[in-house]
Amino acid sequence: MIQLLWQKCQGDIWGPFLGIDLSHVHFNSMEGVYIIWQAKGPIVRIGQGVIKDRIADHRADQAITAYSNLYATWAQVLVQYRNGIERYLADVLNPKIGDAFPDVAPIEVNLPPW
Repeated sequence: MIQLLWQKCQGDIWGPFLGIDLSHVHFNSMEGVYIIWQAKGPIVRIGQGVIKDRIADHRADQAITAYSNLYATWAQVLVQYRNGIERYLADVLNPKIGDAFPDVAPIEVNLPPW
């Protein structure tokens, strides 16, 4: 199992999806995997890539923003592990949106401590 460091926002709180400051220096060169979920609700979306770009894209997706009270977390992951980790997260968390997950062997990781 790979241990990921799931990120929170300043003040050690889960980042409100629409309120995360994507211009913060923290996001410079930040690539990995991410999870978007609804508080007290389902996992809405998971994915991988340049974190600030992917979150910005998802903020413009009405299928995602139709869910209220969204949060996001992300973890830095080397590119060679991302497909397997995304596959594992998709299998375990069953997100409501997204169905084109990598067709690779899953790589087990720790889940965020929500």
